[in-house]
Amino acid sequence: MAPPPVSYSQISRAGLWNNNVALVQLLGLCPLLAVTGTVINGLGLGLATLLTLVASNSLVALIRHWVPKEVRLPVFVLIIASIVTTIELLMNAYFYDLYKVLGIFIPLIVTNCAIIGRAEAFASRQKVGRAFTDGLMMGLGFTLVLMLLGGLREALGQGTLLDQAHLMFGEAARDLKLTLVEDYRGFLLAILPPGAFIGLGLLIALKNVIDRRLAQRTAVQKSHATKPIDVLPERI
Repeated sequence: MAPPPVSYSQISRAGLWNNNVALVQLLGLCPLLAVTGTVINGLGLGLATLLTLVASNSLVALIRHWVPKEVRLPVFVLIIASIVTTIELLMNAYFYDLYKVLGIFIPLIVTNCAIIGRAEAFASRQKVGRAFTDGLMMGLGFTLVLMLLGGLREALGQGTLLDQAHLMFGEAARDLKLTLVEDYRGFLLAILPPGAFIGLGLLIALKNVIDRRLAQRTAVQKSHATKPIDVLPERI
C-alpha cells in the first residue's frame, strides 16, 4: 500500500520544528551533549550528521523497490556505515584538527537512531525528492540545535563565541572569535556534562512554551472566526 503524499512544506516544518530530532524525538543525545562545548564543534558534528541523513535517505529511497523487506535493516545500516566512513576519511584528510576534537563521535554517527529511523520510517516509503528534503530538514534542525546549545555553553563557560573557528574555516577565521566578556573567569558547570543536560532541558522547555502559546493563539483565532455575528433586526 502506497503511503499518503506528504507536502514539502510539511516535511520542512517537521524537520526544523514540529518533529525536531533533538528537541522532540530526543535522539542522538550522546554526541549532542558530548561535543557541544563550542559553536564550531556543534557545527562540525551537525554538518557530518546532515550529510549522512541526506545521502542515506536519498539512497534508501532510490533502492526501496529492490530491497526485500526481510533484509532491509541490514542494508540500511551498510549504506549508513559506508557514508559515515567516507565522511570520516574526508574529515581526516581536510579537517584533521576538527576531526581530532570530535574523535569517536564521527564514526558513532552510524549508531544514531535518528538516521536509521528516518531511513526505515520515511525514506523507504517515499520518492527520492521527498526523502532528500526530509534528510536535509531533519539534519538542519539537528545542526541548529547543536550550534545553539554549543553557543549557549561557550558563552556561559568561556565568555566567547566562534572560538577555534579556524578548525573548520582555516587560519583566516581566527579573527571570527568574539569575546563577550573581557577577563571572564569562566563558568565551569556550563562546560561540564551536567551543563549540557541543563542547557538542553532549557531549550526543550523554551520550545514547549512557544508551542503552547502558538496553540493558544491559534485556538483564539479559530474561536473568533467561528463566532456567530449578531444580526440587528430591521426597522419597520
